[in-house]
Amino acid sequence: MSLWEREEVQEVLWGELMAADKDIPPYYRYWGKASREDNSYHLLPYHSLDVAAVGWMLLDPENPLCQSLAKQLGVDPQWLQDWFTFCLILHDIGKFFRAFQNLAPNLSDSLVVYVGQCVYGKRHDTLGFSLWRNKLAKDLADVFPSEYLRPMEAWLEITCGHHGQPPEKLRECRSFLLAEDEQATEAFIRDVITLWPIDPIPLNTIDRHNLRRTSWQLAGVAVLADWMGSNQSIFQYQSHEMALDAYWQKYALTGAEKAVQAAHLGQRHITPFTSINQQFNFITESTATPLQQYAQSTQLGNGPQLFILEDVTGAGKTEAAMVLAHRLMTAGLANGVYVGLPTMATANAMYERMARSYRRLYAASERPSLVLAHGARELSKAFTDSVVFTEQNPDSNYGKGELSASAYCNQWLADNRKKALLADVGVGTIDQALLGVLPARHQSLRLLGLTGKVLLIDEVHAFDPYMRQLLATLLRAHAEQGGSAILLSATLPYQFRTALAGAFAQGAHLSTEPPQNRNDYPLATHLSGSGLKETAIATRDSVKRHVSVKRLQDETDALVIIERAVTKGQCICWIRNTVKDASATYQLLAEQPWIDSSRLTLFHSRYAMIDRQHIEQDVLARFGKTSSHHQRKGQALVATQVVEQSLDLDFDIMISDLAPMDLLIQRAGRLQRHLRNIDGDILASGEQDQRSPPCLYVLAPNPEQVNDKNWLREWLPGTQAVYPHVGQLWLTLQALLKNQGFSMPEDARALIEAVYSENAQQNIPIELEQASAEALAEQHAMRSMGEFNCLKLEKGYTRSSAGHNSGWSEEVHIPTRLGSDTITVALAQVHGDELIPYARHKNPKHAWALSQISLPIVEWSKVDQLIPDNLKQLTAVMREKTPAIRWIEILPLTEQTQSLYSAQGGWGSL
Repeated sequence: MSLWEREEVQEVLWGELMAADKDIPPYYRYWGKASREDNSYHLLPYHSLDVAAVGWMLLDPENPLCQSLAKQLGVDPQWLQDWFTFCLILHDIGKFFRAFQNLAPNLSDSLVVYVGQCVYGKRHDTLGFSLWRNKLAKDLADVFPSEYLRPMEAWLEITCGHHGQPPEKLRECRSFLLAEDEQATEAFIRDVITLWPIDPIPLNTIDRHNLRRTSWQLAGVAVLADWMGSNQSIFQYQSHEMALDAYWQKYALTGAEKAVQAAHLGQRHITPFTSINQQFNFITESTATPLQQYAQSTQLGNGPQLFILEDVTGAGKTEAAMVLAHRLMTAGLANGVYVGLPTMATANAMYERMARSYRRLYAASERPSLVLAHGARELSKAFTDSVVFTEQNPDSNYGKGELSASAYCNQWLADNRKKALLADVGVGTIDQALLGVLPARHQSLRLLGLTGKVLLIDEVHAFDPYMRQLLATLLRAHAEQGGSAILLSATLPYQFRTALAGAFAQGAHLSTEPPQNRNDYPLATHLSGSGLKETAIATRDSVKRHVSVKRLQDETDALVIIERAVTKGQCICWIRNTVKDASATYQLLAEQPWIDSSRLTLFHSRYAMIDRQHIEQDVLARFGKTSSHHQRKGQALVATQVVEQSLDLDFDIMISDLAPMDLLIQRAGRLQRHLRNIDGDILASGEQDQRSPPCLYVLAPNPEQVNDKNWLREWLPGTQAVYPHVGQLWLTLQALLKNQGFSMPEDARALIEAVYSENAQQNIPIELEQASAEALAEQHAMRSMGEFNCLKLEKGYTRSSAGHNSGWSEEVHIPTRLGSDTITVALAQVHGDELIPYARHKNPKHAWALSQISLPIVEWSKVDQLIPDNLKQLTAVMREKTPAIRWIEILPLTEQTQSLYSAQGGWGSL
């Protein structure tokens, strides 16, 4: 008998209960929610029922999530809904502790009184769970069969961990409560057991390993139910006693229905897949690339599956991936997508692309949400313009069937990036997904958000060993939840491809051999229940090309190349590996008489956000796909790795500092990227590029003259600091110069394996072996750190799943990527007796956010000493009254410090 069908039985039971005891049950003397503005409050039993009712709605037996979880647990979906709802009713029993009630004393004479010796030193989630383990499980044996009380502990650990992290297991918690609090808690649980009789027998039939595996999603449901059940605009405060079952029927269930509707969560009707043209009307069957044709025609497997697509720039990997995602959704294997990118810039660009097409995945009657997920998304006008407040009717002025915007997101999903992965389609940085496998608060909500979605990750080759380890763990977790994934890359080393396929296979419980294909490129790797299949992909003629590679001996040679290009009216880019080198090169070029300052641009990562946005837009205008010869003529750009993968740029000529092979291939993808005529104007597809054949100039020492370990450091000290595996840099240069260039796609695989394969490492000169070994040890350390930081998912949602880590914490304390220590600093102008944000006059709405810059901690420690004491005092005052800067450093731009930063040159290294 379901909860919906118990109303008459509950009324009888409540009547009997009240007849036996004329007094109001003691648990009505405890508040669960209290207002900060006045003395209004919401009784704890009612809040408990609110949250449980939301959980009841979320785990509707007809919901694919409930069906999937029940299947994994080997139970009936109806039982799972009933049982988990029962557990959610008990999620806040820690609030019965007097220590918690003391947090809002004197709300009402009807509530328990303040008792000073009960100090709130542990969170209520931990207190409630510990009370169950230490005492209640024994005391309730007369109303709940004792053989089921111990198995129930794991379920209460999940629901008590509704604040985003598992509760602690205290040996003693009596100092936090009084005897009457304990009695009230027990009375509440006894009444719940009486009013909501649940069949406990399936508890002992559930395999503990299956429960641990599903506990992460169930914990996400508990977090989500608590968030939604705490919405006081829907669940209005009730402080008057009424029967629990009456409140359940009249308020909890009706409120839960409204809350779930307001969140716009639920199943969507998918548009059946027919062709790539559905999403991308600029692509037809005749113009689809070979990779896109593969995506349309390859046979899908059953259950979770992994695709790894490796192809050259311009092969349409993103569109091919979205075709596969659409097909997986049509097959009932997914109901949404999350696209993870390496940077915020790439995420912003992808968001705008997805906004134009994502709705075509769903039926015309649906309103699927598209969310941008990263730390600075409020600065994206495209995203903020898409947010629709739930109190309004966004379509009131639209005709029947007409949608109000190309991109849509309701306010509830948009107000916190931890909710972003719950949207039907999400676009963001890969960090947001990686946090799901780290002991960061609310990680379970992220894993829940990925449930039933295709996880699409671009630029996989850009991951360092630490992030690779996190990605492998994420793939295993996603596959274990039944999810599918699509990974995109220009090229992947064989070992990395093998590791990714192995991680996914482990999570999906697939027995498969490792990839065998070491030579073909482009290549599609497909792993499913049918096994592992590797398919060589053809390349269309328009993206085939040969790139010459010439080594430059020193910076003087580079200046000659730049002068010649500028004089001839060509556009050129020099990618330097450090901000310091880029800034110095920019200053050197600015002194040259043959280039006008208006045609010289510097672009790196150390700009205030407002200036970086302006420079990025300017760089796109000068060198982007739509740029004309008027914009490109005689232009020179000095940049760092920011142009490597974030922007669709096209240069006539390129110089690069020596870098690892995969990054140089990526950089070369910005060299004559689009077809243009001799003047630089864009040509139609199918025409021939009229510019001189592409040539990549690489600034590097002679690979034939390796005299000692300082082969690279003497020439490019910054490069060796950024890319310390000098042996692999030497292998890169050797491979590129062997044939004075390379042909794509024919040489791509050979170039990668010539640097990263085990056999290749034996060719490193003996003079560089020590430095290379040290770098390799550092890479192993990074990988070990990734393994150390990742959750031990096999332990389930429990405190010890954080392993030897210091414990669960807010996400900012658990890194999703390693790197040099940096600190966020906001630039400010001194205006009388206050500090105003640097970007205030350019964008008042998000002035402090747009004034921020990321700086090395070492440099900041020097700059901090230049700030006068009076301004430091002013900064402290500003922090107290300005939430936007409370947790970041402030740099007042004064006579002593203003020379360190300029809008054109960015931050100048000390």
